[in-house]
Amino acid sequence: MKLVMLGTGNSAMVPVWGCDCEICAEARLDRTLRREKSSAYVEHNGRKLLLDANAPDLLDRFPPGSIDKILLTHFHMDHVHSLFDLRWGKGTLIPVHAPEDEQGCDDLYKYPGVLDFSQRSLPFQSFIWQDITVTPLPLNHSRPCVGYAFELNGHCIAYLTDTNGLPEATTQWLKQRTVDWIVTDCSFPPIECEHTKVSNNHNDISQVQNIAEQCQPERIGLIHLGHNVLLWAKRHPQCFSDSFQLLHDGQEIPL
Repeated sequence: MKLVMLGTGNSAMVPVWGCDCEICAEARLDRTLRREKSSAYVEHNGRKLLLDANAPDLLDRFPPGSIDKILLTHFHMDHVHSLFDLRWGKGTLIPVHAPEDEQGCDDLYKYPGVLDFSQRSLPFQSFIWQDITVTPLPLNHSRPCVGYAFELNGHCIAYLTDTNGLPEATTQWLKQRTVDWIVTDCSFPPIECEHTKVSNNHNDISQVQNIAEQCQPERIGLIHLGHNVLLWAKRHPQCFSDSFQLLHDGQEIPL
C-alpha cells in the first residue's frame, strides 16, 4: 500500500497568480516547487482509490477502469471540480463515498453520469477496500468534512485535510492506535491571535504541532500549504525534520 500526493497546495496553489513573493517567484522558475490543490490516491494490489478529485490532469492520469473508488472529504469546489468532467465519461459506475451533505456541489447529485453517490462516509463507520480498513474521521470545517484513516497489517495512515484542529473524538481515535503517518492541513504560519486562529477553516503550524503532540504519530506530513506558510517554513528550517515535514506534489508514502 502507498499513499501518493497528487497535490499539496491550498486552493490558491503555488505559485499564486499575480504574486511576486519569494516562494512564488522560485516556483515559477522551478516546476518541482509548484503545488496543485491538495488531493491524493491510495494504491494497493494494483488498484487505486482517489482522495478528492481536483487534479487538473485527472482524466489523463487515471485511464478508464483504473479508479476503484473516490473518497471525498467534503463538497467545496476546490476538492471536487474534476468530477464535473469525469461524470460524463463512459463505462462502469465509480462509487463515490462522501460525508452527509444534502447540498452536494452544484448539480452533481442531479446529473451524476458515471458517478455513484449512494455511499455515505459516516464518522467512525469503517469499511474494507482491498483488505484495507478505511475509517472516516470527522474534521472541523465550514461544511460537513471527514478525513480517512487506512489500516493494514497493524499500520495506519490518516489523511486529514481541511480542518481547524481536530474534534476530540477524532483525537481520541488516533491516540488509541499506533499511527505511522498523519497527513494534515497546514494552511497558515503560527497565528498569535486566538480569535483569528479559531475563526479560520484551516490549521496553522501551532495547531499541527499540537496534533503531533497529542496523537504521537511516527511522522506527520503537512499539506494544503499556502505560500505564506511556505515562506515561514523557509525561514524556520529548525522546526522541521523527518518526523515533521512539508510534503510535496508527487511524494509517495509507503506502508
